[in-house]
Amino acid sequence: MSRVKNFPEYLLMLSVLFYWVSSAVIVNPIAIALVLCLILQLLFQNKVVGISIGAIFICSSLFMLLALMSEFSEFPVFNAEAQKLLFVGLTYFISTIIIAGIMIYKYAVANNTERNYSTL
Repeated sequence: MSRVKNFPEYLLMLSVLFYWVSSAVIVNPIAIALVLCLILQLLFQNKVVGISIGAIFICSSLFMLLALMSEFSEFPVFNAEAQKLLFVGLTYFISTIIIAGIMIYKYAVANNTERNYSTL
């Protein structure tokens, strides 16, 4: 049951690993820091840190969506490369936003309802 509860963290870790591999940089300090934060969050399950990590992922994904749209607008025609950029980028960033939103919900709302039921 614990693994199912930690599903957003695992998916965000996969997202960070995908970013790390696609950046083609072996020592990527941003990816290393994000992976370490997610591992520590899996271990300690801190409510404030969980909400903060989710908010950071949402903000960075929204920023990258703007960068994606800027890059997409530079294509003179809607060719196969533009389709690939749009499909992969939108899929990656929108799924990351959804997963980060689930993580925020998990730590902001779900923990409060569990506490309320446990005191009854």
